[in-house]
Amino acid sequence: MTVNNLHRSEKDRTKPVRKGLHPKNRHNQGYDFPALVKNHPALAPHVKTNAYGELSIDFADPLAVKTLNAALLNRYYNIADWDIPEGALCPPIPGRADYIHYMADLVGLEPGHEKPNIKLLDIGTGANGIYPLLACQIYGWQCVGSDINLQSLENIETIIANNPTLKDRFTLRMQHDKNHIFEGIIQAGEFFDVSVCNPPFHASLDEALKGSQRKLNNLARSRGEQKADTQSPTLNFGGMGAELWCKGGEQLFLKKLIRESQVYSTQCRWFSSLVSKADNVKPAKKLIRKLGAADIREIEMKQGNKVTRILAWTFI
Repeated sequence: MTVNNLHRSEKDRTKPVRKGLHPKNRHNQGYDFPALVKNHPALAPHVKTNAYGELSIDFADPLAVKTLNAALLNRYYNIADWDIPEGALCPPIPGRADYIHYMADLVGLEPGHEKPNIKLLDIGTGANGIYPLLACQIYGWQCVGSDINLQSLENIETIIANNPTLKDRFTLRMQHDKNHIFEGIIQAGEFFDVSVCNPPFHASLDEALKGSQRKLNNLARSRGEQKADTQSPTLNFGGMGAELWCKGGEQLFLKKLIRESQVYSTQCRWFSSLVSKADNVKPAKKLIRKLGAADIREIEMKQGNKVTRILAWTFI
């Protein structure tokens, strides 16, 4: 979806458009593993030729995925020494960059022009801090990341300390009340251009592990194997507690997010969230309309065979 797609007629503007990565995404041509290894030698042991004769990594290996992320962030976004604690959510960089590019379209960013005065709020930034990191480095935005996990925020503090250019752009806030999302984070008189969120999409640890097993099986099939060789699945992209699951799962979290967004409707221009489960889109849109939003956008993102959606809404 281009900027023009974001300004379609009122009748069809909430309908998703199928496509690949955003045109501005630096990962449109796949991974240049030789260049990545040259720039980040720690990746070398993880790069091997796959069944199709192409260089790749084992995406079922958490360390390989984390090392690839560190290499990508270093080479393409000038972020040094990115790391996360064992078990923390390890986000796929191309898809996360897509989210930021679509938010830039949404706030009306003209091609080729940075707007450092744009202010972004990341709800549940996790130990990886990926959305603010990318928004700071791609567009020069001012960013705030919030989380309920002190260990996660401390890890991001270390990343910021290792990258001095982030010091005045990326700030962190602790959410002390797990029952609130924006309250206690958005301060009186403060205004954000956009909020982003990657909500916990499982309702329990057991559900998260089953989802990881399905993912591992899919990866095995892509390698020509029948089934992943594991009885106790690891979460190859990680995820601690609130990063992956919460009571009621994604659907209930979205409901809370949407309801609380109305309370802060004059302090954020665009609210948004990833929606991993297609069945959750319709009820979320219904609630947003009921609460009086002025505009709703559904933006479909596609990376390989994986399709995800961003749901964005504004009361302004």
